[in-house]
Amino acid sequence: MCSALSADLTAQAKIRNAAIAHFARDGFQKTNLRAIASTAGVSAALVIRHFGSKDNLRSVCDDHVLRILVQRTRTVTGPVGVRDLSRAYAAGSEEYHLHVQYMVRAIEEDSPAATTFVNTLVEETEQLFQDGIADGSIRPSSDVRALAVLTVLISLTTLTMAPPLTRALGYERMGPDVLRRIGLPMLELYTHGMYADDTMLKAAQTAWEAERADDR
Repeated sequence: MCSALSADLTAQAKIRNAAIAHFARDGFQKTNLRAIASTAGVSAALVIRHFGSKDNLRSVCDDHVLRILVQRTRTVTGPVGVRDLSRAYAAGSEEYHLHVQYMVRAIEEDSPAATTFVNTLVEETEQLFQDGIADGSIRPSSDVRALAVLTVLISLTTLTMAPPLTRALGYERMGPDVLRRIGLPMLELYTHGMYADDTMLKAAQTAWEAERADDR
């Protein structure tokens, strides 16, 4: 009885993992249950038996990936999310890389799990910034929430950098070498900024203030 139950659970895990791989690579709409079953080495009927439908299977995959990624995110320390997420990605397994790709695909498709994941990242990043501003380690911002969203955006796009961008750096694929190459310039940008003076900032502020005045 126990061995049968164990085999049953193993089949569920194989199906779930195969579905995660297909959803990450091909997207939810283009993936079919037969392809998932083939990758998992089971019948399509067994997929239906365990999960009922593709929607239910996706919900299980969403919950599984979300739980793992949020746990990993919460183990990251320090105020610079890009640096720390990059380190976690570089040290992570192929499975972790797949989970990141899965969540990025989910974000593109605007799934409920993606919304939860992004909100968690943004809220925790915003709190890190607020704490840093309070203790003097981070410069004040005109909009801390927007800064947190921007940081999360950069983090996610960095970890899933498009092939043409990696090739522009002389690498064939995204990986630790790419992260190491861009890590220092990224931290320079966060630490010192890019412009030598505030001319661009003042010009933008003046333009936006004029727009607001025109809208009144």
